[in-house]
Amino acid sequence: MFLGEYNHIIDSKGRLTIPARFRPELAQGVVVTRWLDRCLAIFPLSEWLKLAQAMNELPLTDRRARDLRRFVFSGAAEAVPDRQGRVLLPPFLREYAGLGDEATVVGMNTHIEIWNPQAWQGVRQTVEDDEANAERWAELGI
Repeated sequence: MFLGEYNHIIDSKGRLTIPARFRPELAQGVVVTRWLDRCLAIFPLSEWLKLAQAMNELPLTDRRARDLRRFVFSGAAEAVPDRQGRVLLPPFLREYAGLGDEATVVGMNTHIEIWNPQAWQGVRQTVEDDEANAERWAELGI
């Protein structure tokens, strides 16, 4: 389970150090991909396979499904964290998410989101300040 928010440095080789508490679930390998809202997502292989299977079950004749597959799979890269718990973020993914030498790592239960710190602050502020949250979330069944 991935929980919490952490600020980390991206080194000159494009490697992000994963928070120590997240590393055991990622030791067998990960998939890093473009994600929603211009952030990146890191999935442990087990969760990636679940997501891939769900997308594979979408109809090929549906343009939305094709676009989703193109977005997620063409922007994906496999990686194995090194001994220091670092994962390489390819240049095209760093560019997509607007990442420089800093990143905010956000636990999302089954996966991790990687954000440009300023973008994350904006998203977080919007969510925290929205007075309609209770009603919006109630519509989700929460």
